[in-house]
Amino acid sequence: MATSGLTAEQKRFYDENGFVVCQGLLTAREAQALRQEVHELAERLAKFRDINAAWATIQHTKTVVQHCHDVQFYSAAFSRLIVDPRFTAVAASIIGPNVQLHHTKMFIKPPEKGAPFPMHQDYPYFPHQRHTMIAAIFHFDDAPVERGCVRFVPGSHKLGPIPVSTPDSSLPPDQYPIDKAVPCPANAGDVVFFNYLTIHGSGINASLEARTTLLVQMRDPTDPPLKRTHESRGQGMMLAGVDASCCTTKALDVPAEAPLVTGNKR
Repeated sequence: MATSGLTAEQKRFYDENGFVVCQGLLTAREAQALRQEVHELAERLAKFRDINAAWATIQHTKTVVQHCHDVQFYSAAFSRLIVDPRFTAVAASIIGPNVQLHHTKMFIKPPEKGAPFPMHQDYPYFPHQRHTMIAAIFHFDDAPVERGCVRFVPGSHKLGPIPVSTPDSSLPPDQYPIDKAVPCPANAGDVVFFNYLTIHGSGINASLEARTTLLVQMRDPTDPPLKRTHESRGQGMMLAGVDASCCTTKALDVPAEAPLVTGNKR
């Protein structure tokens, strides 16, 4: 089991572009088993509540994407996955030795009608002071372009936070069209890591197969949030290293006037 994290070449690519693909981090058998876990969870949840998370700005398309937050509380398979050394070693080579969980979320883009995600930065949904926040997308089945793979604007993390005014904080499609972004196709078992300032989105799943992924957001525990928002049950769990903020009483203080914002960003 390789636990060495990113190679020097991969790290240079990440620093320049704001994203990197780690191919084959999981085996095909592992990816298949986790895909089944995701779909079984979606079936259980759909019996009791609406799990469609299509964005407000694209609801006119009548497309669907199924989702669930905090999946590690629904299946132990995901609890094991997010502390897998193969995964945490890569996260640590980007963030540093101390990797703290922000939240998890699974997505299923159904065949033929899997909803797109408009181009956006993750920053507006949970802004942090030092921008150590990263995301990782586990692919549990193949995600070619026709299945609505993730797309990036390379190097856009260097722009810093971009002001937004749309209801869902997506970027204007005339300025940031999805079809002009660089597609990042992946195979089952691949994991894509990216900075929360990197502009990204994804297209419609027009294929006959589902696209199944798990999103994990992580940060350095001493990087304070700028406002209380997008809080979750699992937030604060250490995936690697230690929480050094406990030794600095004001390290994660949130401004008293900061509003508590809740809701789903995707």
